[in-house]
Amino acid sequence: MSSLARVMAIIPVRDEAATIGAVVQRLQELGVGAIRVVDNGSSDASAALALAAGAEVVHEPRAGYGRACWTGLQHLPDPVRWILFCDGDGSDDLAAVAAWRPLMHGADLILGNRCATAAGRARLTPVQRFGNRLATTLIRLGWGHAYADLGPLRLIRREALEAMAMADRGFGWTIEMQVKAIEAGLRIVECGVHQHPRRGGRSKISGTLRGSVGAGLGILATVGRLYGRQLGLLP
Repeated sequence: MSSLARVMAIIPVRDEAATIGAVVQRLQELGVGAIRVVDNGSSDASAALALAAGAEVVHEPRAGYGRACWTGLQHLPDPVRWILFCDGDGSDDLAAVAAWRPLMHGADLILGNRCATAAGRARLTPVQRFGNRLATTLIRLGWGHAYADLGPLRLIRREALEAMAMADRGFGWTIEMQVKAIEAGLRIVECGVHQHPRRGGRSKISGTLRGSVGAGLGILATVGRLYGRQLGLLP
């Protein structure tokens, strides 16, 4: 099988009926072997449209990005060796995933770096740019690794992810994964990606003040918990 045939894409969605079908179709065109959409409490037809497009659909009514990702990871098929996380709003540069295939032989975690391209940087809101800068600075100070982005598009080896025992169920999921990747000594690669305009739905983070503040506090709490654990102050 090709490398992408051993990949399962996990896509948390909430009210992204306008885009999820096209996202599923694009992943199928790229040869991604399995696609699992996690309906995180949608009030529209996101789940039905994802199913009609050929994705497996599971339901997680409890809100939380990390919770949706965690639910999507349960009961993985045996052939799956890699997990691809992406958004369902059509903003991710999915074409980049095909270019990642050669990197899968020598990497454990491949991250889409939106800050490395002019198109990617242009699409980031001021809130996203500030959050990225703060989070990556905290990681550099606490763990000595200089990440450039905390973007949603990421591909990770299944065994590596399972060993992380991910605990966050909110917006701290991405930063927890990147910190634990450093602690585990994973081979980490960041690759420049474009960022498309959001094609449907509303951002759960940058779309509202409440979402922005909640995400920021969640990320800070996750960093604090991980750093406390590193110092032996927390279990």
